[in-house]
Amino acid sequence: MSKKNIILIIASMGIFVEALDIAIINLAVPSIQKTFSLTGDKVQWLQTLYVLFYGGFLIIGGKLSDVFGRKKIFLAGCSLFLITSLGAGLAGSFEILLLFRAIQGLAAAFVMPSAFAIVNYYFTETHERGKAIGIFSSFAAIGSGGGLSIGGLISSYWGWQWVFFINVPVLVVVIVLAAILLEKENKLQTQKPDILSGLLLVAGLVILSFIIHLLPNLAQNKLILPGLAAIMVVCIFIVRYRIYHRKEPLIEPTLFGIRSLSAGNGAFIALGAFFTSYLFLISIILQQDMHFSAAKSGLLLVPYSLLSALVARFMLPGILAKLKVVGCALLGMFCMLAGGLTLFAAVEYDNLTLLLCAAAFISGLGMTICFTSFSVLAIQQVPAAHVGIGSSMTTTAYFFGGGMGISLISIFMNHDGFTHEVGKLPIAILCLYATAGIVWLLRYGRNQSRDISIMKEIPYPNADSLTSPTPLANQKKPGDRLLL
Repeated sequence: MSKKNIILIIASMGIFVEALDIAIINLAVPSIQKTFSLTGDKVQWLQTLYVLFYGGFLIIGGKLSDVFGRKKIFLAGCSLFLITSLGAGLAGSFEILLLFRAIQGLAAAFVMPSAFAIVNYYFTETHERGKAIGIFSSFAAIGSGGGLSIGGLISSYWGWQWVFFINVPVLVVVIVLAAILLEKENKLQTQKPDILSGLLLVAGLVILSFIIHLLPNLAQNKLILPGLAAIMVVCIFIVRYRIYHRKEPLIEPTLFGIRSLSAGNGAFIALGAFFTSYLFLISIILQQDMHFSAAKSGLLLVPYSLLSALVARFMLPGILAKLKVVGCALLGMFCMLAGGLTLFAAVEYDNLTLLLCAAAFISGLGMTICFTSFSVLAIQQVPAAHVGIGSSMTTTAYFFGGGMGISLISIFMNHDGFTHEVGKLPIAILCLYATAGIVWLLRYGRNQSRDISIMKEIPYPNADSLTSPTPLANQKKPGDRLLL
């Protein structure tokens, strides 16, 4: 195996571990809940804080990767993830566990953009880079899909602590190999990242999530203080942006004008809301509604982890080649919608077969296709110098969607003290997330087709008026947007 392929595996394993940790905890939630005597609405903060800290700090992680180097930030992120995994497993109280879980999200925010930057640095040729990004993204999708089945088995036979301890040996290998094989950067950016704006972003996301949790208590005036805090954070962020955006922008302003990146971000928000909520709901349906043990629940979901790996390895390259990126993205989101509708029927008729069909659509097919195609779509038009921050924006969008999506879903759960019960309304909302993603992608595809048609209709100028035979449609002007 070549050195480049080993490095691709190292970076992919880093992203695999952080994606695994999003899903693996779901089937361990009832055990954690029992250990610390937690109410149903309190225990879900383990997932919500992780995804919000992950998403909120991703932009800073991408900036730090540019300033201090992808190798240093990748090693720092993996090391911090290892330490917080140990701390979470050894936690003696829920508050300590929650603290380590939040910092684990911060560590993941360092790992992801630096790992993505590593892949883009070592794979430069267009076709080669596209293939490498596809493999890299599929590891994340497999980690998300496989986490459920692994988490159920581990929590039943080893204890919930091992859903965190399992990261340790993997990360030790990744850290050692990365320290040996990765090159040290010679040229680094001197511009320092806007850390305060990043902290304000995280604070805003957490407060917004908390406000969503409090919506059922609207009549009790419990939203006044969180609402004032949110307004204060927004005002500080706006003032700071107006003062510092020219000197040290948190996000390069020109990136907001890249159409494919905007399309990818919108699709990732819908995907994050859907899949993070699905992971939470499926674990509750299996364990509390259908009364399966965590181990049996995990075993039931193992085939879909294998299906996800097979789809990523053998089917996805052909699908991308035949349908192109937008078509592949739509196919993935339609798989999600089909899975959501099937899950709705499974809950309606209390049918295990329908539930497993839903898991096949979502974990086996949809997530792998969506995550890879959305990743490729988002960075297609992003300049090479901004690929790191561009990838951070897409993952921030995914986890923003995840944090807000699961918060909204939890409002409509039927819960009685220490237990949850999944009704039809949360799954209907799940289907709405997928529908929103489909509408967003169709809108982008229509605009793309219109732009291409307009370009084809532009006539060639008179040859006498040109100094070169380049068609007018191909001449780039300052401020022009790139098209697919």
